[in-house]
Amino acid sequence: MADLFENPMGLDGFEFVEFTAPTKGILETVFTAMGFTHVANHKSKEVALWRQGDINFITNYTKNTPAFYYAQEHGPSACGMAFRVKNAKQAYALALKNGAQAVDMQTGAMELKLPAIKGIGSAALYLIDRYKVGETIYDIDFDWIEGVDIHPQGCGFHTLDHLTHNVYRGRMGYWAKFYEDLFNFREVRFFDIKGEYTGLLSKALTAPDGKIKIPLNEEAGGGGGQIEEFLMQYNGEGIQHIAFACDDLPACLDRLKKLGLEFMTPPPNTYYEMLEERLPGHGEPTDELKARGILLDGTTKDGEPRLLLQIFSAAMLGPIFFEFIQRKEDQGFGEGNFKALFESIERDQVTRGVVGKPAGAAQ
Repeated sequence: MADLFENPMGLDGFEFVEFTAPTKGILETVFTAMGFTHVANHKSKEVALWRQGDINFITNYTKNTPAFYYAQEHGPSACGMAFRVKNAKQAYALALKNGAQAVDMQTGAMELKLPAIKGIGSAALYLIDRYKVGETIYDIDFDWIEGVDIHPQGCGFHTLDHLTHNVYRGRMGYWAKFYEDLFNFREVRFFDIKGEYTGLLSKALTAPDGKIKIPLNEEAGGGGGQIEEFLMQYNGEGIQHIAFACDDLPACLDRLKKLGLEFMTPPPNTYYEMLEERLPGHGEPTDELKARGILLDGTTKDGEPRLLLQIFSAAMLGPIFFEFIQRKEDQGFGEGNFKALFESIERDQVTRGVVGKPAGAAQ
């Protein structure tokens, strides 16, 4: 995709998402269930690399580090993410000049020092310029595991599409400005979703390279909704869900189900009965989508469908869940499905008694 607008930081996509937990075993089970493979270990730290396609996940259990303290506060969580940049030193200097807060990352002898700034919820936001094949940060600081394919295809997901964050009410504008001022992000979508009991506001931001997408959610209305519940469970702001892209979602989804992955409650049958009305001439096999619980969104104007297929996992790391998508020319976030997803989570909240009529209330 061509540059959308001026790119002062030289952004070029996501490099990795960093995870942490109080104990080992939780993250690894989740990654395995999504088709990721453990491919390398850091030479001196309790850090490991898990991979699928061009998606890199880092686990960090190193004591007395920002990740270690993040795990104490949030439990199993996504404690950082990395943007690829053309020149990390220049990008870091520009970020600090424009008001970013530095994060001190301890490094040993002969190790790379990865520049990082403080992001949402104090999670680290790394700036990485070593990502060419054979010259990556992993080639330098990690040992590849012998006999393991270092470029595994997994379940077929190849790209980290977007990272959606939940923030406190009234803070969405602050964090949008953070990305706009430091990285020249632009708002591309705005949602105001209302369910039967609760609501949320969402602002989707895209980077100048067109590869990095960061939607922001905050609670709307009187509170007690799913964003507020996330913030309480997570003990603060942070990544709500991580979206992976693929070229054949039904096939990838079948592989995930064989691994035992659990998914959110699918929409009612009426959702699929209304697809042709909502997206006339979409051309997708509705029965196959329905059988798998896949959602469909996009446009079909002028007889040229531009579609997005998507499905969401159940919560897997505390309140964090994952999204699996296939883009067929559509670059949105499933606007037509956003309410269906919101209502699915709200139905689960009603079942658990988090929102809805109090016990004994008149029906």
